[in-house]
Amino acid sequence: MGLALGTAAVVLVVLLWELARPSVMAALSRARAAWAERGLQSATGYDPGRERRAEQRARELLRSCVSEREWDMYSELGLLCVRGPVRGGAETAGESPYAYLIYPHKPIVAFVPESGELLSEYCVAFPDESRPYGSARLPDSDDVLAKWMALTGDERRLISEANMHLPGRQVDPDRVRRDLARLSRWERERSGREQAGSSRAHAPQTPGNVPAA
Repeated sequence: MGLALGTAAVVLVVLLWELARPSVMAALSRARAAWAERGLQSATGYDPGRERRAEQRARELLRSCVSEREWDMYSELGLLCVRGPVRGGAETAGESPYAYLIYPHKPIVAFVPESGELLSEYCVAFPDESRPYGSARLPDSDDVLAKWMALTGDERRLISEANMHLPGRQVDPDRVRRDLARLSRWERERSGREQAGSSRAHAPQTPGNVPAA
């Protein structure tokens, strides 16, 4: 009796498997196709050179917007300095009571140019909401340009809407002081080169230096 029941159970399982087999195999086939398609999209959707090309385009855009001096500053130091107060997109002429350092993906740091005293940090963010995947961070140069445009376009609004913190909240004060020292040295060297170039341009030519006709 027990053998007959066992045999009947095995036959029932086999029959059920034969009935369910087409549906199971179809489901497995769909799963394999979906997995293969996902792998293909992942392989073709990720481009390791995309970030580099985006940063290159951002640098070209930044260069077209800022002055030659500011571009040289960013290229050589990795930051921008905007002296305040900013009126109508122009920096204050002469000695400025304060200035800003603009870093990529870091708060804007306010300081006193004469003494180097750090005043505050202003945290602002400009996410890249146009990207369908990946990080929402803008390329470094785009982030710097966005802060520069907001600061020179409407300084008061940017500062009023930013999250203000005491110095050292996100940017290491020692790093800022080193950057201020680098900036001061860079400005002195650039000023010296400009003065030397201006002197040579206005120097009177001697007969020996006049090219032959």
